Amino acid sequence: MSDTTLTQDRARSFDRSNLIFWGVSLLTAVLVIGPIAPIVIQAFLDKPLYASDAAATLGNFTRLFQEAGMLKVVFNTVFFAVLTMVVAQVCGAVMAVIIGRTNLPGRQWIGEIFVWPLFVSNLVIAFGWFTMYGPSGFITLAMRSWFGVVPWNLYSLTGMGIVAGLSQAPLAFLMCVGAVTKADAQLEDAARSAGAGPFRALWSVTVPMMRPAIIYSAVLNFVIGIEMLAIPLLFGGPSGIQTVTTFLYDQGINAAVRPEYGIVGAVAVMLLVVVAFLVWLQGYLLRGSGRFVTVRGKASRPALLELGKWRWPAFGIVFAFVFFTIITIFAGIFLRAGVSFLTPLIPFWKLLTTANFDVIFALSNYMRSIYNSVIISLIGALIGTFFVAIIALVARRSEFRFRRPLEYLALFPRAVPGIIAGLGFFYAVVWLPGLDAIRGTIWILIVAFILRYIPVGFGTISPALSQIGEELDRGARISGADWWTTVTRIIMPILKPALFSCFALLFIHFFKEYVTAAFLFQPGSEIIGTTMLQLVAQGDNGPVSALATIQVIITAVFVFLARRVLGARIYG
Repeated sequence: MSDTTLTQDRARSFDRSNLIFWGVSLLTAVLVIGPIAPIVIQAFLDKPLYASDAAATLGNFTRLFQEAGMLKVVFNTVFFAVLTMVVAQVCGAVMAVIIGRTNLPGRQWIGEIFVWPLFVSNLVIAFGWFTMYGPSGFITLAMRSWFGVVPWNLYSLTGMGIVAGLSQAPLAFLMCVGAVTKADAQLEDAARSAGAGPFRALWSVTVPMMRPAIIYSAVLNFVIGIEMLAIPLLFGGPSGIQTVTTFLYDQGINAAVRPEYGIVGAVAVMLLVVVAFLVWLQGYLLRGSGRFVTVRGKASRPALLELGKWRWPAFGIVFAFVFFTIITIFAGIFLRAGVSFLTPLIPFWKLLTTANFDVIFALSNYMRSIYNSVIISLIGALIGTFFVAIIALVARRSEFRFRRPLEYLALFPRAVPGIIAGLGFFYAVVWLPGLDAIRGTIWILIVAFILRYIPVGFGTISPALSQIGEELDRGARISGADWWTTVTRIIMPILKPALFSCFALLFIHFFKEYVTAAFLFQPGSEIIGTTMLQLVAQGDNGPVSALATIQVIITAVFVFLARRVLGARIYG
């Protein structure tokens, strides 16, 4: 009798485990493939996807290459992405070396300030640059008044690339600083004993050891440059400079009379292929990263490199860089939100006003965008954390035979730009029966955001999961527990810190997202980012700054609480 009961228990365990495995796999496949399939199909149709008489064609790609100015759009995109990558990598890697490996004064708080831009959207950062360094920006007017000349032009392709690169430098810094802080100090000591100065030792020893981190962040920043919308839209639009993303945005949204669905689909497919190739290239280039391992066995804490007489000059240069590229940008947003207009010719305290915030608080659609952003971020981060945790557990701690394909599928959204994800979900809800029920609601945004950031959550949980010994699983299974009981009662409690960090990161990413929502929101489902896009298009700079300030404040409060209350590790 006991053998029969044991057999029945194992059968129920088998059925429940496999139901979870297959259910998670199918749901992940639907989420990932669902928004991509309509775009690919639309690229090969001569009429909109929902048209009953649409026929297969290759004409969209032919028309694309014959489209006036398309080669210029491609050139602009590549140039912009390359410049973004170069500026970000040079600035981020240099800052990582100086802050991470030297005895620079104030290195801790400077490093903390340097990652501030990662907490907010590129739209907020772009508007901060516009406020301070744009044609009528505060610092631009001051330079013109004092010196009669302004050495920069943000409304040029080069200016756009430099701004984008400086805004992405914190990402390169974050990737590289982890590598330099783990480097073996004995190699630098050997260089110093051979007569090399502190900077020569850093350049000859430390920087080469950063190669895997530099390659990874370089490809990532190049991809971000290709798919970036805010900076090309804000600075390129007035001067007629188009990139692939602004072309998609204009054709898909602003071409209100008759959107070119076929052309949009063809461009989207080509962009998807390029980004997917770059993500593959990133992994290919990192195959030999094991050659750069310098810390083995017991953990070590490398000694900081003494800068000697260069310590304070280095501090001055680093602080000036942080001040003019980060502190000034945020200060410009806050100042513009609290004044009627911002100019160096009149003291700002004489122009103080609450009118910009009054506009936000008085209009229901503006307030609704704030509420929606918070609700989407909270609910989406909770659902996303649970879903990603199950994916990671099935992919890394189960005997499911398709666990490796599931992991590849979960990481594929890295290759799906936000504008493609949004466009794909837009096509999907129009094309597939039944999805119209969530069209124009916050739920379609939650689903789209979860898809977009599955790789972020997976990358947070997976390393923590790999540190938990598999003997815990085996012990529970030997005691008669099935897979679900094992992971929920043993593995997940140990994963709590990683789950909190995943929740915090997803909240931040959801809260600052705007590109994916550009094609999906409707009146009633606005979020802060889409409302800012509308206000920017209308030229309402004061309310834009007020809304950006509210977004920054909410994000700062959340980050503080997540770190202090949940103990979440966020960008550090």
